[in-house]
Amino acid sequence: MVRIDGSKGEGGGQVLRTSLALSLVTGTPFTMTNVRAGRAKPGLLRQHLTALKAAEAVGAAEVSGAELGSKEVTFRPRALAAGNYHFAVGSAGSATLVFQTVLPALLMASASSTLMLEGGTHNPAAPPFDFLTKAYLPLLRRMGPSVEATLERPGFFPAGGGKFRVDVRPAPLAPLTLLERGRVVRRDLKASVAMIPFDVAKREMDRANALLKWRPDEVRSEELKRSTGPGNVLVAEVESEHVTEVFTSFGERGKPAETVAEEVASEVKRYLDAEVPVGEHLCDQLLLLLALAKGGTFRTLPFDGHAQTQVDTMAHFLDVKVDVRQVSREVCEVEVRG
Repeated sequence: MVRIDGSKGEGGGQVLRTSLALSLVTGTPFTMTNVRAGRAKPGLLRQHLTALKAAEAVGAAEVSGAELGSKEVTFRPRALAAGNYHFAVGSAGSATLVFQTVLPALLMASASSTLMLEGGTHNPAAPPFDFLTKAYLPLLRRMGPSVEATLERPGFFPAGGGKFRVDVRPAPLAPLTLLERGRVVRRDLKASVAMIPFDVAKREMDRANALLKWRPDEVRSEELKRSTGPGNVLVAEVESEHVTEVFTSFGERGKPAETVAEEVASEVKRYLDAEVPVGEHLCDQLLLLLALAKGGTFRTLPFDGHAQTQVDTMAHFLDVKVDVRQVSREVCEVEVRG
């Protein structure tokens, strides 16, 4: 039984999600105390509880502490099973994070699986659906498995109500080397609004493009018709020869449209200036995939708390070594060895 203090490192839900994912993959049971102790509302929120129950279903697990607000969880997987699964957060909590909790296990299953997930698809502090389909899943497919995701309707905070389908065809994970971004071949800047004035999207686009100075054919605005509640997201895609990165910022009550635009533009400019292939959010996700593949190397921006927490959590379950070498002030090279 592995014992994990959830207050260590970043102290949020990432420690629980990664522990669940790797417990399923390795068959290693764990107990976690101080769940999300580093957050303003510690313990399990609805999205974390849904992730726990999803892992329970996929792994036929014995679970204790599966209730809202719980600060201690014990998880004992028994048998990993492919299948057709439906997981609903029941709030605007992130359904994409629930998906990423069970995906590693389903990649190792003996047959294909289909997932239907409901909840938030475009949430602050979580990978939005656009990131999954444009940045994360293409790299995963390059490593072997086939995973396709289809958005049925978007879900924004606080209404939620989003829904997407994922089809998973397992295959062994091969190591990946991603040291160069290559030439930028496509850029796309999109402001999306649902049930709020379209002028918000126009203001975001005007301010973002004043900072980025992309071509007119690379910027656009859209009104989302299928959302169950109001929402706003600004998404920038940078597609290069070897990788695509996605940057997002969300509109919130009281947050000026110009601030949303400035957040995205700042992230895009930092990424482009550093000339690395992997941005800071993709880094966390890629670390886990390379650890499961037992090998790989990539260049990214300097490690943040989330990346280090990911490394520390993986060490509880996997015998892999992660070396981080600082190449320059804004570039580090990460090597994963199994």
